[in-house]
Amino acid sequence: MLRDPKDLAFAVTALLGATVLADALALHAGSELWTAVTDSPSGDVSPRDLARALVVGTALLQALLLVATGTVFVIWFHRLRLNAEVWAGDVHSRTPGWAIGGWFIPVAGLWIPCAIATEIWRASRPDPSAPDRRGEFLLLRGWWLVFVADLVLARVAAWRLGRAETFEAYASAARWLLASDALDMAAAVLAILFVRRLTSMQHAKATGMISAAQ
Repeated sequence: MLRDPKDLAFAVTALLGATVLADALALHAGSELWTAVTDSPSGDVSPRDLARALVVGTALLQALLLVATGTVFVIWFHRLRLNAEVWAGDVHSRTPGWAIGGWFIPVAGLWIPCAIATEIWRASRPDPSAPDRRGEFLLLRGWWLVFVADLVLARVAAWRLGRAETFEAYASAARWLLASDALDMAAAVLAILFVRRLTSMQHAKATGMISAAQ
C-alpha cells in the first residue's frame, strides 16, 4: 500500500532548515573562538573561555537537532522504501527494514543507506528498469559524500577541542570546527534538495497511477 510522504518530507525539511540556522550560529561561535585565541596578545584566557562556552552551547543545539532530524529523516526514508517496494520490488537488494537498520551498522552504515537511496530512486522513476542517465544520481551522491565527510571532520574537531590547552591548540581546533560547521551546513542544504526531489518523484508517480486507474 502506498503511503503519502509529503507531511514527513515537510517536517524533515523544516528540521534541516533549523539545522542550517544552528550551523550559522556555530560558525559564528567558531569564528569568535578563533578571534579570541589569535587576537589576544596579552594571553588573556577570559575571551577564550567565553568563546569556548559559546562553541559548546551551539554544539549542544546541533546535537539535539541531529537527533530530532535524524529520527524524522529515517521515518521518511523508510516510508519511501515501502512505496518503492510496491512499484518495483525486484530492484532492491535489501528488505525495507534495512532502510532503518542500515543507518546504525558501524562502518557499513557509511554506504548502505546511500545504496538503498539509489534503489529507491530507481524504483521511483516512471520506468524503474530504464538505464541510469548520466549524472542522474549527482545530487544523491554529492549529498552523501558531504554528509560522510562532515561526520569525520566533526569527530576530529570535537577531539581537538577537547584536548586543547594552549592558544595554538585552540586555534587549530577552531579551524577544524569552522570547516566542520561549513560542511554540515552544505550537507543540510543538499539534504533538503534531495528530500524534496525524491518526495516529488514519488508524488508524481503515485498521482500518475491514480489518474491512470481512474
